[in-house]
Amino acid sequence: MATAEQVTLSEPHPPKEASIKAFDEILPNLKDELTEVRRNHDKHEPEYFRAVKHLDDNQLTSFDSSNLEYVRVAETAYGLHLFGKVKLPALDDGYIHVRIFISAKDGTDGRDLEERQAKLHSIHTEEVVKADGDHVYRAVFGKNDQLEWFET
Repeated sequence: MATAEQVTLSEPHPPKEASIKAFDEILPNLKDELTEVRRNHDKHEPEYFRAVKHLDDNQLTSFDSSNLEYVRVAETAYGLHLFGKVKLPALDDGYIHVRIFISAKDGTDGRDLEERQAKLHSIHTEEVVKADGDHVYRAVFGKNDQLEWFET
């Protein structure tokens, strides 16, 4: 598994055709996973999704590839790691950060778009421990929050 220390993440940029194709490929799974992650966190730590607690699942997942505002990409020997910042249309300043892994389909070298397959790796959830020991949790970010490498 690649880590932030092992690869170079590109500068943020608008998504190109390959990124949009990968995002569209994982979109149904992303929407299912996002609602599942919210339900699981609501049971134990509802603060993660506090910013969207007033939204139903359809409102929360009303995004499509036109809401993929920018991406960052890291290349490894075994594929591409695509990080995306996705605008949640139902919020004025609400975004999710997603990580997609793109690899070559079996029997191909993955050079052509048609030879690539995308898989949702994770939706970013963040836990920050403040100096006083207090914990802050979130899965919904703002426009000014940087899209950085993440595992979860």
